[in-house]
Amino acid sequence: MKIDRRLIQAFAIVCGATLLWLLLTMGLIAATLERSQRDLLAEHLMPSLALVGLTWVLGLVPMAVALRWLFQRFATAPARLLEQTRVLLAAPHSAPLNHQGTTETKALAEAIFELASQRNALRDDVAAQIAQANKSVQQEKNRLAALMSELTQSVVVCNLDGRIILYNNRARLQFKTMSQAPDLAGGAELVGIGRSIYAVFERQLVAHALESIQQRSSRGAGSPSAQFVTTTQAGQLLKVQMAPVRNVEASGDTAEISGFVLMLDNVTRAFEEEHLRDQLLHGLTEGSRSSLASIQAAVEMLAFPDLEAPMRERFLAVVREEVSSMSQRITDMTQKATEGLKARWPLEEMLGADVLLAAQRRIEVRNSRSVTLENLDTAIWLKVDSFSLTQALDYLAMRLVDEFDVKFFRLRLQASGARAQLDLIWTGQVMSTETVMSWEMDPIRFGQESTPLTVRDVVERHGGEMWFERERVRHEAFFRFLLPLASVQEQLEATQILHNDSRPEYYDFDLFQMSDQSSALDDRLLSELSYTVFDTETTGLNPSQGDEIIQIGAARCVNGKLLRQESFEQLVDPGRLISAASIPIHGITQDMVDGKPGITEVLPAFYAFAQDTVLVAHNAAFDMKFLQLQEVHTDLVFNHPVLDTLLLSAVVHPNQESHRLEMIAERFNITVLGRHTALGDAMVTAEVLLRLIPLLQAMGITTLRQAREASQKTFYARLKY
Repeated sequence: MKIDRRLIQAFAIVCGATLLWLLLTMGLIAATLERSQRDLLAEHLMPSLALVGLTWVLGLVPMAVALRWLFQRFATAPARLLEQTRVLLAAPHSAPLNHQGTTETKALAEAIFELASQRNALRDDVAAQIAQANKSVQQEKNRLAALMSELTQSVVVCNLDGRIILYNNRARLQFKTMSQAPDLAGGAELVGIGRSIYAVFERQLVAHALESIQQRSSRGAGSPSAQFVTTTQAGQLLKVQMAPVRNVEASGDTAEISGFVLMLDNVTRAFEEEHLRDQLLHGLTEGSRSSLASIQAAVEMLAFPDLEAPMRERFLAVVREEVSSMSQRITDMTQKATEGLKARWPLEEMLGADVLLAAQRRIEVRNSRSVTLENLDTAIWLKVDSFSLTQALDYLAMRLVDEFDVKFFRLRLQASGARAQLDLIWTGQVMSTETVMSWEMDPIRFGQESTPLTVRDVVERHGGEMWFERERVRHEAFFRFLLPLASVQEQLEATQILHNDSRPEYYDFDLFQMSDQSSALDDRLLSELSYTVFDTETTGLNPSQGDEIIQIGAARCVNGKLLRQESFEQLVDPGRLISAASIPIHGITQDMVDGKPGITEVLPAFYAFAQDTVLVAHNAAFDMKFLQLQEVHTDLVFNHPVLDTLLLSAVVHPNQESHRLEMIAERFNITVLGRHTALGDAMVTAEVLLRLIPLLQAMGITTLRQAREASQKTFYARLKY
């Protein structure tokens, strides 16, 4: 426990004062006695001098206790009240002070809280008025966010330094596919507000494209743009189109460029398919040219009237063979073209209910028949090509109407293990299996509209199955399609695309005003830095004795905002048993980590996630020790600047008795969710950090260097692991 230096000084003064009083008293008594009396007194007291000293020391104990009580009540109480008042000033919403002190300081705390509440009311009123005045601007931002969210093309907006200030969901999903470790923590290390786009693209390539745009703009081009094709570290081929973002404060050709927009298109598959088509076309052309030459030569020989019969038959055989060869090549190319068409179908994650609604509308419009939905499970997500699937259902319904005069249909969707069952149900005449097979293999045609694809092609493309069944009791029959369900991760991503509550987390236009500074990171302002706030859960509390990480959670803070969706969370197989004493704390059991990636796989992904940021943790010495012990095994060096919210809290609130994360969160009126989970603790720590930075700035601690130096002077900086 930390002891205030002022209390030590006060106790020393009391000790000195009492000792001086004792000595003066003994001196005064001795001065009133005769010499013989003094000698006699000294003779009797000298053996008991140790007892006198012990009595004096024992007398100091209750005096020390009383002094400490008085000090806390009358000396530190105002200091604690001052710290709590500063928290109120910095906090967005006031919380009761819960001050412990004298009657007077308690009354003062109540008055301060009342004033803070009035301030909050005034602040809310002003904020409401400002919001009303800026309503049109906010509407435009929301429209832009909505547009970006719904675009099917990947869009990334950067400032001139290459820092990402906006991206949409498609870009997030595409960057995940480009990740070196897409299965670890969602492949979150490449995209994020404030991250550098140069982690994906070469700086020189982007600079060249931007220079080209600026040159075209200087020549008077109205909408200059540039495009390039590049490969990613994951081996994918990207087509990138770049357009400038101009400074809103200027207009016309003289408007300065403040950033750029990147529209990304993964052309890897298209390039491969085009290369294959080129090969097929080349083979067909060269083969046909050779066959035609042989046919032409044979026809010219057959034109001779005196050609002998055996020779004539030989040339006719050449013609037949070459014609057959050409026919086979054309057939092969047609088949491969059809297969290529099927392969190009995009499978997307859709709500099963939406697929059935689309099929219902199509069948009713084309066939003029009623279609009802039965036992619809609205929680089912499918991974399908909705157009081809509804086309197949419509085709089967049309055949049933044309050949059996079916009057109405029902559509049914339900989960069946790892797949979903989609049924097209009708009542009427029973058909033969041969008829079903014929319909299944015939090309899909609607009058003059046709496609080379069959119902079987559609089913195979989905990796599913289809069959015909009868229910004799109900006098019903149905076609059953087995379709793939979307994975849990795909459902989550699709849900995030559908719901727009998180849109503000995907853009930060204030970053247009930021630029990289030439000064060292230590000399940059705390408000300008990007932070990776992280926490670890471990098998135990002794990293030097073999305990290992079992979970890492992290969140990013950029431009004074916590980006909740740009998070990192991953369970880790420690390669050893989890301490039984620690399981009730973090709730992670052995079964949960068995088979998960090891720390040597997880740390590189976390390292990439935290690149170009300041690492922040609560009691960071503990977490950093675990990371540093793994440097030998991963060839990584965690040389990031580190801030510790425990130490920063001690800097800002030196008079508070506790700097536990829960207590700090309570002082700042922060709701604690998911305590003792890595990501939950990281989120709370991030909220605490954002509250501490303004308080540090009010104390004159504005740069990273100043914050680190102040942290090292605190009592808690002595903790080592």
